[in-house]
Amino acid sequence: MKLRRLLSGETVRLNALTKDDIERMLGWEEHSDFKRLGSSNPAAPWTQGRTEKWLEELDESSDEYYFAIRAVRDSVLVGVISIDEIEWTHGTAQLGIGIGEARDWGKGYGKEACRLALDFAFHELNLHRIGLGVFAYNDRAIKLYESLGFTREGVERESIYRDGERFDQYLYGLLRSDWSA
Repeated sequence: MKLRRLLSGETVRLNALTKDDIERMLGWEEHSDFKRLGSSNPAAPWTQGRTEKWLEELDESSDEYYFAIRAVRDSVLVGVISIDEIEWTHGTAQLGIGIGEARDWGKGYGKEACRLALDFAFHELNLHRIGLGVFAYNDRAIKLYESLGFTREGVERESIYRDGERFDQYLYGLLRSDWSA
C-alpha cells in the first residue's frame, strides 16, 4: 500500500484557515465574479468582524470542515474548500469550493483540492455520499465536477436570479463506490 500525505498534493495542500487568512479572503469578497460563482446570496462583501466570528464558530462545529487551499510552492492561500452539512446518520455531506483570484483559475488547484477533500470525506470521515449544487452558468465548475465522477442528479429550474435573468442550479452527487482518486 502506497502511503500518501493526508491533505497534501503536488500543487496544493489543505490545512486550517487562520485569522492571518482573513485579509486575503476579504479581498476575494469584493470581486463580484467570485461571489456570483459560489453563492446565490446578493454579492455583498463580508466584514472583518463577521469573518472572524465565522472562523471561531468553525472551531466549535462537528458537522463541517473548512480548509484553506494553499499553493505548495509558496504556501499562499489560493482558495477555500468545505465538506459541510454533514449528516452522520446517513453518511452524507455537501462539497463547496472557491478559488479566490481569477489569475489562479485554470491552474488545477481546484481539481487537486477537490481530490484531496473527497479522499478525506470518503476515507477519513467514512462518508457514503457527497453532493453539491452548481449554477448552470458556471461552465468551468461543471466540467470539473463531471471530470471527478460526479453525476448530475437533478435540476432546480430557474432558482437563481442574476442581473434580470433566471438560471438553473444543477444538483450533483458522488458515491464512495464511484470514487477513484
